[in-house]
Amino acid sequence: MPLHKNVLVVIAGPTAVGKTAVAIEVARQLNTVILSADSRQCFKELSIGVARPSEAELQAVPHYFIASHSVHEEMSAAIYETYALQLLDTLFRQHPVVVVTGGTGLYIKALLEGLDPVPAVAADLRSEIISSYETLGLGWLQQQLQKKDPLFASKGEMQNPQRMMRALEVVEATGRSILEFQSQTKQRRPFETICIGLELPRPLLYERINQRVLNMMEAGLEAEVRGLLPLRRLNALQTVGYQELFQYFDGTLSREQAIALLQQNTRRYAKRQLTWFKKQPEFHWVEDTAYQTILPFIKSMLE
Repeated sequence: MPLHKNVLVVIAGPTAVGKTAVAIEVARQLNTVILSADSRQCFKELSIGVARPSEAELQAVPHYFIASHSVHEEMSAAIYETYALQLLDTLFRQHPVVVVTGGTGLYIKALLEGLDPVPAVAADLRSEIISSYETLGLGWLQQQLQKKDPLFASKGEMQNPQRMMRALEVVEATGRSILEFQSQTKQRRPFETICIGLELPRPLLYERINQRVLNMMEAGLEAEVRGLLPLRRLNALQTVGYQELFQYFDGTLSREQAIALLQQNTRRYAKRQLTWFKKQPEFHWVEDTAYQTILPFIKSMLE
């Protein structure tokens, strides 16, 4: 793969595996930039709870799609696909190689392969579903999807409220499963790809996650989430790291219970991420502890 070609180096994997540090080092060595593929770090109002890269990390290498949007803006895999392709058209004029990193599998899939467009959903329908979820909980969401979208119920992420609410609003609005809109034909892209998946032994990954949550609390996560209480019904806030503390503020959980639930939900999220990425055949898997082998591998592919 000659260096003059446009090449996208994708570094993906579960939360807390160490993607940011590896991506920054790879980008530094290749004298290039990083495009995030994280569906939550793009929101400027969210920082600690989404493990946004530090100011030092952001200054080490130019980053894109970090704190670039507001929680008041709609964001989806299809919107990201359009945004990222337009941005890469510019970036590849300056850099033969661009690094993409993140843990949102659907965003990476949309960028690499394309998605069929999903029809727009009315804002009042989205608000109604969010309100019902807040009142009736995850069990209600699961029942609604089993009844109205059995395809998603059998194949989708049935422990992920954000994905579930998106699936429910699409089937309510269109009568079709959201999975039917996911393109089965890979679209041609004007770049080559090198896909690297980072992983760790499960006990070590979970230990990292548990400690990261404690670090987030020490860094001020509680105050960050409290400041977002007026926005809690926005779609961007229906996510791990914020919902647990909203429950604490509501009095349904103690602070200790909220922290334990946040750790548990983050571990479950990491497990879902691994399941997703392991199904993608183009990924070359490396343990994060062997990160020093990644750059030689990439350079060998670029020769």
